[in-house]
Amino acid sequence: MATKEAQSQLAILPERVSVLETKVENINEKLIELKSDVKEMHDCLDLTRDSVMAELNKMQDEYRANSVKYFEHAEKLHAADSVIHDKMDARLDDLEKVKSKITMYIMAALAFAAGTGWLNSVSFPHILKFLGL
Repeated sequence: MATKEAQSQLAILPERVSVLETKVENINEKLIELKSDVKEMHDCLDLTRDSVMAELNKMQDEYRANSVKYFEHAEKLHAADSVIHDKMDARLDDLEKVKSKITMYIMAALAFAAGTGWLNSVSFPHILKFLGL
């Protein structure tokens, strides 16, 4: 016959088995819930992917349409800048010509003054007085 200790362990064995069965049932329920959650998440990710791809396609179409408008506008601005730069270039050329003429006249006057001896007879204080300094 079995000992008292073995008999006491056999007596609590059905309780332990029923607790274990309850735990297994709980685990099965949790697995079913997890499977449904995973399926819902998968469906949600599919919808998100589809909406994101649709939005990206829409944005690409808008970008293509706007890029054409942007480049047309940039060409207009470039043409306007070219006109302004051409005008400024012409004005600078005119100023360079005036500057060259003035420089040439001053050099001719200095050469005349040096040739006639006027520069040797005038002292530095007379020049300052002449200039009003």
